[in-house]
Amino acid sequence: MRIRSTYSDRRSRLRTRAATGFTLIELLLVLVILAVLAAIIVHKFSGRTEQARVAAAKSDIAAIDLQLDAFEVDAGRYPSTEEGLAALMTPPTTVKSWHGPYLKKPPIDPWGRPYIYRYPGQINTSGADVFSYGADGNEGGGDDVGNWTTQPQ
Repeated sequence: MRIRSTYSDRRSRLRTRAATGFTLIELLLVLVILAVLAAIIVHKFSGRTEQARVAAAKSDIAAIDLQLDAFEVDAGRYPSTEEGLAALMTPPTTVKSWHGPYLKKPPIDPWGRPYIYRYPGQINTSGADVFSYGADGNEGGGDDVGNWTTQPQ
């Protein structure tokens, strides 16, 4: 009989321990571990947003370049700086063989500003310059994204 009461006492104590839940130290330890993991993850992915925007801008510019080439094949010339990228959506009055629209809507860069178009190009001298001023919104500064192969000075 003594064995049974000891077993019963032990089960009772285990049930009481399980019903109390976690101690404050255990909860704090879990919170510290979660905070360390969150800090590592945030640090690892902190620069990815800007990298994604630059990649999206490069992709947009390549697509715009392709449509500019299609316009040039149809019209025999690139749109002037004054006509701008709007010439890819509505036909300029001076173009007879326009087979557009080449773009459905005005292209906006990942930072919420319209892409800049210049023809003849100042940097891409063999064609047109299509670019975005990047995150800072100002020309230069090393964050401009364009259809040229080297960074502008």
